[in-house]
Amino acid sequence: MTIDQSIKAAEAIIFASGDGMTFESLMEILELDEKRMNYILDMLKDKYYDGNSGIILVHNADSISFTTGKEQSEIVHKALAVKKNSPLSNAAMETLAIIAYNQPVSRAFIEQVRGVDSSSSVKTLIERGLVEEAGRLEIPGRPLSYKTTAHFLRSFSLKSLAELPKVKTEKTEGQLSTDDLADEDEYNDLDS
Repeated sequence: MTIDQSIKAAEAIIFASGDGMTFESLMEILELDEKRMNYILDMLKDKYYDGNSGIILVHNADSISFTTGKEQSEIVHKALAVKKNSPLSNAAMETLAIIAYNQPVSRAFIEQVRGVDSSSSVKTLIERGLVEEAGRLEIPGRPLSYKTTAHFLRSFSLKSLAELPKVKTEKTEGQLSTDDLADEDEYNDLDS
């Protein structure tokens, strides 16, 4: 791999890693020695420190990552606040309802009810402060469980979970509802 290819590869890996990458991991992935790795990082720092970019490369003792430049930090915070205040998607609302009515629940339970991967919805709900981890369930594999938060109650103007609307279940053909049973009891009383 040429130096130019290594620079591009390092840039892509650091960007994709999100939270950062250790120097050693990056060096191992790119199959470079310490001297060449430092040279590549210096080239990337120069590229992002020239003032023509809204991001900068940060290399500290723990990791290497991209972060917002100081000049853009205010607008980025504003943009993220707008995203945070945007309405929840239908998928997130479904996930929230499943958690609210069945808590504490595992992600596997949510996915079983919804029939699709729900990791993104759970992550969004945690970021919004509507859901939090509730420990590990005492079932095989001890998966994490989730529950709603006090912020959830405030957001939906609820004093407690007992104020959640009652779930109406649809009666399928051949099933008796509690109303049907009450009628049947009245009918049986007439026979006696």
